[in-house]
Amino acid sequence: MKDTQAPAEKTPATKEPQAPENGSRLLRWAAGSALIGLLLIYNSVDASSSSPSRPAAVGAPTVAAGTPPGSPANDPAGPSADAQGPGGPDMPSSAPKRLTIPRIGVNAPFSELGLDESGTLEAPSPDDNNLVGWYAGGVTPGERGNAIVAGHVDTKTGPAVFWRLGTVTPGTTVNITREDGSTAVFTVDAVETFAKDDFPDERVYGHTDDAQLRLITCGGNYDKKAKDYTANVVVFAHLQSYRAP
Repeated sequence: MKDTQAPAEKTPATKEPQAPENGSRLLRWAAGSALIGLLLIYNSVDASSSSPSRPAAVGAPTVAAGTPPGSPANDPAGPSADAQGPGGPDMPSSAPKRLTIPRIGVNAPFSELGLDESGTLEAPSPDDNNLVGWYAGGVTPGERGNAIVAGHVDTKTGPAVFWRLGTVTPGTTVNITREDGSTAVFTVDAVETFAKDDFPDERVYGHTDDAQLRLITCGGNYDKKAKDYTANVVVFAHLQSYRAP
């Protein structure tokens, strides 16, 4: 296993919206060997033998990390008000409490994800199929920067919270209720699938000048021998607006 060091504490958003370079480098490595391999699928599950066919990921246009997107939300329950500022809307720091994606029936609480003793990103509990995790070493969803949210596609007991993540389309609304009572309203820009041996770390986890969100889960085929999926589904989204408490 590759040696890494734990990232420095998150730099305040007023100075720098992303974690320091050491932290960013570690998170990208963690994605390559943990988020991609261990975090998003409980490896003892054989999804092909006990679960219905998982929807394939939907192809979508490419959006590079850091490119300020501009596509409007088109969900029926769209944002109540825009909150534009330089580089787009952004919010003060506040931990996420609940994720909802009405289009695919997601309504789940958050857990915080940190790093274990080996410097690998921890996983959401495999005992709860309706739980997502937020990388607490990065920015909070809605802050200027790139917030990372991960969830299982399935576990030993069946389909999990991000079972249908690959079916969302550009324009879908993603709502995140935060600890301060506010709601960050994101619009999906792209949904893409990447082979685990060709994962674009910088694009998915790299610096952004506006408030963005990445939702990540496993995808592709299930490899029974490796007890793992062959790819990852990544949703790229930007903060469209927010609702005050």
